[in-house]
Amino acid sequence: MRRPTSGFWLVLALFLLWEVSARTGMVDSPNWPPFSQVLAALARDTLSGEIPLLVGSTLARMFAGLAAGTVVGVAVGLLFGASRLATRVLGPTVELVRPIPIPAIIPPLVLFLGLDNGMKITIAAVTAFFPVLTNTAQGLRAVEADQLAMARTFGVPAWRRLFLVTLPAILPYVMAGLRVALALALVTTVVAEMIAGEQGVGHYLVLMQFAGRAEEMYAAVLVLALLGYALNRGFLWLERRLIGWFFATGRDG
Repeated sequence: MRRPTSGFWLVLALFLLWEVSARTGMVDSPNWPPFSQVLAALARDTLSGEIPLLVGSTLARMFAGLAAGTVVGVAVGLLFGASRLATRVLGPTVELVRPIPIPAIIPPLVLFLGLDNGMKITIAAVTAFFPVLTNTAQGLRAVEADQLAMARTFGVPAWRRLFLVTLPAILPYVMAGLRVALALALVTTVVAEMIAGEQGVGHYLVLMQFAGRAEEMYAAVLVLALLGYALNRGFLWLERRLIGWFFATGRDG
């Protein structure tokens, strides 16, 4: 049961149940089309180029915000680790803002940034910032003092200690935060497109809902599910290659 194919058969059974429930009238609703019709709509919109264009625009905004949020999150995390004053001054503000649901800040950002890409990229950046910051700070606390002391003993400058000792040591923690941020950034980017968008998968999903085109609406949901799965698998592949030494030592548990 630990094999990946076990989960695959469960998903396949659920899709089959979807098809049967729609075909036999178990779910008697015009808004519950057979799964085969959803697949047909997905194939039609993909071959026409509409779905790839929507996915590309959503991913472009998500990755732009993810990159910005990661850079700022790591930088602030390092600042917290290097300066107790920064922790005392900025820490309460971070803890005050962190619990706010990301969709709740979309309306204020619309007032300041409008409906363009800047607002959606900012949403993704804010989403990525907090998981990366938290994990960076946790990684700094886990850096072994002996490593830093040895580097100081050999006269390694502070900036070189940062790149040669500190950053490699906290990289597994940053990657863990980035994996969480990746999924959340996709969700909040799509939500931003649904609330105040003119492009992207989120806007397309809402548009199909208002138009009563259930097949295309569920096709968009299926695209998001496949996209999230592919992003997670791709990140795991990248993680194994960037910090393979961490997994080889068995320190990941």
